Amino acid sequence: MPDVVMEEIRKAQELNIAGDRAGARAALEFLWETTQDALHRCTIAHYLADLQDSVEDELRWDELALAAFPDLTDEGTRAFDDTWRARAFLPSLHLNLADAHRRAGHEKQARHFLGEAVAALDELPVDDYGAMIRDALGKVREAIEAGSTASLVPAT
Repeated sequence: MPDVVMEEIRKAQELNIAGDRAGARAALEFLWETTQDALHRCTIAHYLADLQDSVEDELRWDELALAAFPDLTDEGTRAFDDTWRARAFLPSLHLNLADAHRRAGHEKQARHFLGEAVAALDELPVDDYGAMIRDALGKVREAIEAGSTASLVPAT
């Protein structure tokens, strides 16, 4: 049976890709209020973080995504996609926190979450997604070492 909430999350992401950040944010915020499922909440918060106008708001959503993680199970994630494992979410969740803390000027916290992300790298699949996360970790590490608080993603 299809997961209706995950389908709505996908549709919200399509709005974002099409340039409708406000529409995507509104759709995801509505979904956030309507579900208590750990996979849904972790995914919604993870995507909402990227739609915020301030790094402080982004951090709040990144923290909410990580807070939902302990309730994720392999069974729950595989109900949506049989290739997913719950622990494979950790590197990305920690990476986002490391990068947001770096941009907020919180070097100590950025280094902490970078370390957590690196420690969880073995959880990543060896595929394009895993390569993307590993590459992003390297870029965040370099930015932390350089003392940069600049965004690593060009403004759109």
